[in-house]
Amino acid sequence: MDRRQFIRKAGLVSTGAAASVGTLAMPAIAQSMPEIKWRLASSFPKSTDAIFGSSELFAKTVSEATDGKFQIQVFPAGELVPALQVLDAVQNDTVEITHTASYYFIGKDLTFAIATSLPFGLNTRQQQAWILQGGGLDLFNDFLSNYNAVMLLGGNTGTQMGGWFRHEINTVADLNGLKFRVGGVGGKVLSSLGVVPQQIPAPDIYPALEKGTIDATEWVGPYDDERLGLYQVAKYYYYPSFWEGSSALQYMINKKKWEELPQAYKSVLKAAAALANDDMTAAYDARNFAALKRLVAQGVQLRPFSREILDAAYDAAFKLYEDEAAKNPAFKKIYEPWKQFRAESYQWFRVAEYNFDSYVYSQQAAGK
Repeated sequence: MDRRQFIRKAGLVSTGAAASVGTLAMPAIAQSMPEIKWRLASSFPKSTDAIFGSSELFAKTVSEATDGKFQIQVFPAGELVPALQVLDAVQNDTVEITHTASYYFIGKDLTFAIATSLPFGLNTRQQQAWILQGGGLDLFNDFLSNYNAVMLLGGNTGTQMGGWFRHEINTVADLNGLKFRVGGVGGKVLSSLGVVPQQIPAPDIYPALEKGTIDATEWVGPYDDERLGLYQVAKYYYYPSFWEGSSALQYMINKKKWEELPQAYKSVLKAAAALANDDMTAAYDARNFAALKRLVAQGVQLRPFSREILDAAYDAAFKLYEDEAAKNPAFKKIYEPWKQFRAESYQWFRVAEYNFDSYVYSQQAAGK
């Protein structure tokens, strides 16, 4: 898509103006807008190119759509601020914007997790439908106003893998005392089953697993996990990540800086975020299957989590949610409509999506 097409789609000119774009040159519009330079602090390293690359695509699109008037410089995790302190940096004006996963901040409030993923929650399409069309975005931006931030969707990894383990995990008893790098609410759920959760940024995962500081780790899925080299230090690869049936990421923007932007620039940011959001999911869907084949060829042992573990985790998860809703009004305000959307979305997906997928997958597995 060229720049003029993008600007028209971004809503920077009206339908009538777009029709007469020959008489209203785009550079003339750009020249009337201010020059702005922002810094984006990512929670992710450059090595995770599907994630980090999406924020580079976001920044590139913003620049091209504004004839270079609006520049966003992207910094990987740790270069400006530590990966898990990027929201603080946005709040206190150290940077204008971050690309992150909201569930990294559950130490502030468990409510943050819902925007990324709750265990046994929504798949990628359902999560995006809830945020974009089901009222989730407005609910979260109301919540984030307490943190001087505004949110745009920033990608989704799809359903993740359950992680890398040094030994087989068959029963709930096998989880007792397991030191497991796992983020978000998944760690809280698993801790009730005996796991000792560890919150470790991506660059530190491999050495922690190699040295035995942790017994197991999850990250994303085959493509990213292969790039981190995790198969070299643990051979049992479990699925699925029941704590991340999808994993939505976010651009969090300093609220004051957002409000100061011209409306045209806000529209550009929204459109660029939407483009990067779709591109990330497509990247993972296109790359994971080949990476999984390579991993298996390296001797990786694929293992499903047992029904015993899934059932115990499911019960623990929803007890946690109900307990949190009873004591945390901010969590309840978002969790209740999320839960209702989940119930209704599940009913629909069971009718067409599930039956279609189940049939064609069974035929393919049968060699047809």
